[in-house]
Amino acid sequence: MFRFSHTDYLYFLFLIPLIISLFWFVTILQKRAIKRFGNIETLAQLMPGFSTQRGWLKVIIFSIALTLIIFGLAGPQFGSKLTEVKRKGIELIIALDVSNSMMAQDIQPSRLERAKQAISRLVDKLSDDRLGLIVFAGDAYVQLPVTNDYISAKMFLSSINPGMVPKQGTAIGSAINLASSSFSPQSETSKVIVVISDGENHEDDPIEAAKRAADQGIFVYTIGIGSPQGSPIPASQENQTSFWKDKDGNVVVSKLDEETLSKVAIAGNGKYIRATNTQLGLLPLFDEVNKMQKTEMKEKIYSEYNDQFQYLFAFALLLLVLEFIILERKNKWLTKLNLFGVNRR
Repeated sequence: MFRFSHTDYLYFLFLIPLIISLFWFVTILQKRAIKRFGNIETLAQLMPGFSTQRGWLKVIIFSIALTLIIFGLAGPQFGSKLTEVKRKGIELIIALDVSNSMMAQDIQPSRLERAKQAISRLVDKLSDDRLGLIVFAGDAYVQLPVTNDYISAKMFLSSINPGMVPKQGTAIGSAINLASSSFSPQSETSKVIVVISDGENHEDDPIEAAKRAADQGIFVYTIGIGSPQGSPIPASQENQTSFWKDKDGNVVVSKLDEETLSKVAIAGNGKYIRATNTQLGLLPLFDEVNKMQKTEMKEKIYSEYNDQFQYLFAFALLLLVLEFIILERKNKWLTKLNLFGVNRR
């Protein structure tokens, strides 16, 4: 297992392209200054010690050394000891609707962004529970397998957008089926699926899928996000004044389908909650779900890490010494060497 103990230092890597760009700019200014005195090729004969290649070589060596130093400061570590830990928690899979209708803004800033914010706050509350993420529109995909790695969960969550699923629609049934098969096998802990959707334009039979999940001992909760009155769907995230239109040129209005989501929750032995602008309902739902039966789960994690920065610093020091030894001008002693017996006039 590899990790950085101080990831903030990695932001200094932005200095590398800045240094190279600055040297490139200075080189251009030098060439322009030399052109003022005449032809570069003619002037090169008057400056036999001048070498732009050596300057670039020094910059490249220095940039590599600086990169190694930055990685060293970030604290590279390798896990050296596996320890088995025991935790008590539930397994929770959130199935998030990412269809275009989730970009409607009757829930601010949009249905999808509001849902992502609520899930992020939920992740901050988790401790011993295992979390998985599924995204769906016309198809369903596993975005994050069930895990205790909450950092990865937030990272994957931030990248969720409607473009992730090319096929449009709202396949709630497919999402429930995929979630049911994504839990840890042979685990006796409580398993919960939370579907966050506007419920509109469902293409399959989500109620039957919820029944099958309930038969497996899985609870299915639903959160309806949107308003029954509906809202137009922005045609793009950049242009909020242009909206989707149907084939007749009428603006498409996306409405919350509470009836379907309620039936799904009932079939899945769960509960339906309607989101509002003030509260999505995910945290109160989790407080209720968290009271379910929890069983002891065993997991192997790395408990000890060995620092590896010293190797990076040592190599960086060698490169800095090399960069210091290399002169910007050609070495007159080396130029006198005729290793290949070439006749010079």
